[in-house]
Amino acid sequence: MRLIGALVAALSGFFLSLWRALRQLFHETAGALFVVFTVIGAAGTWREWQRGAATWVLVVTAGFTLMMAWFAIASFRSARRVR
Repeated sequence: MRLIGALVAALSGFFLSLWRALRQLFHETAGALFVVFTVIGAAGTWREWQRGAATWVLVVTAGFTLMMAWFAIASFRSARRVR
């Protein structure tokens, strides 16, 4: 009976560690994708500004860029909290 209890405790610890690692990897991957979207949005905003686009277009692209940057920051912060 002690062997079964020890195995259950060992497997429980293993799967808890695995779950934490997978959660952290997920948050870091999502954060990296949001950084890519931020860079794409910033490039789009810059391109539209250079073309002299309408104000609403600049506001929408800048808003998208800021939103993606916030999601990236929040995702990386969530990854730090998993530890």
